[in-house]
Amino acid sequence: MASPRLVPFVFLLLIVGCSARALYPLPSRRNDGNKQPLQTFRAYNVAHRGSSGVLPEETIAAYIRAIEDGADFIEADILASKDGFLICFHDVILDTTTDVANHTLFARRKRTYEVEGINMTGFFQRKEYRDPQYNGMFSIITFEEYIQIALDAPRVVGIYPEIKNPVFINQRVQWPGGKKFEDVFVETLIKYGYKGTYLSEQWMKRPAFIQSFAPTSLTYLSKLTDLPKIFLIDDTTVLTQDTNQSYWEITSDKYLEYISEYVVGIGPWKNTIIPVANNYLQTPTDLVARAHARNLQVHPYTFRNEYPDLRFNFSQDPYKGYAFWINEVGVDRLFTDFPKSLHHYQQWTSPSQLEKRMHRACSIKS
Repeated sequence: MASPRLVPFVFLLLIVGCSARALYPLPSRRNDGNKQPLQTFRAYNVAHRGSSGVLPEETIAAYIRAIEDGADFIEADILASKDGFLICFHDVILDTTTDVANHTLFARRKRTYEVEGINMTGFFQRKEYRDPQYNGMFSIITFEEYIQIALDAPRVVGIYPEIKNPVFINQRVQWPGGKKFEDVFVETLIKYGYKGTYLSEQWMKRPAFIQSFAPTSLTYLSKLTDLPKIFLIDDTTVLTQDTNQSYWEITSDKYLEYISEYVVGIGPWKNTIIPVANNYLQTPTDLVARAHARNLQVHPYTFRNEYPDLRFNFSQDPYKGYAFWINEVGVDRLFTDFPKSLHHYQQWTSPSQLEKRMHRACSIKS
């Protein structure tokens, strides 16, 4: 993955009012009522960290590109800097997707912490086969900037933030008044008008899903907001960061019954739904059927167009993959690094009335 430029002291400077970089501007005064509404008749196209297969993940450029590429939702991982600013960033270490190791000025900040039961050392280019031309061009952005990008879209575009590593963050970051990560996270959503149950009138104006791998975080969040929540599921051998349960136990009928009181769906790693061996899909599990039987949506992650993630079953064709997962497996939404490809597939197979009219107009002109 092309790596955004790191300026670790940016967030400290912002506290004292310095402008280390220009922030994304506040949303324009467009009338939300005049925007094309969110489509709800086909599986949602969720841009995983933006159009992260094309541009560096979790950057302004990746999110704007995702909107241009036809995403219904833009997804982000939300972490906190030590001084309490909520930022869009996937890892608790900075090494993987920034150039922090090249800056000796910050060498003294290197630490070792336990993260989800594993000691990690770092400064608390994901995929080398992706286009490196954007290395060093983009910086880390804030949660509020990410929200503002969605609100400024020319049509209604939802947000899909993940409250990332809440156990670790709550251990390391302190907010005034004894607030927790979850409290500050929801306060930010409320500030920008995000509220309402799934498909309610309020929700349709500013659609959002909240996601987390931590079940106790989701149950706590349910006391703070009625926004729909998605319980993320990892490989069945992995333990949750908060309850120390395996995701094998988490996907039991008993647990799905329990969590359905707090969430509208689950977000499984797609290999948990269908195991993979030698790059071929194996016999599917019954996870989707059991989730649907409990009125839980299924939002698997992550779909990519590149060879390492395209199964031989689909002859290296991502469109065949989309067709299989939507029509055969029956998933409700998809996370993809390439929202433009998914949008094209959906335009071809289940176009909206607007897309049909545009297609007819183009046919007449040609």
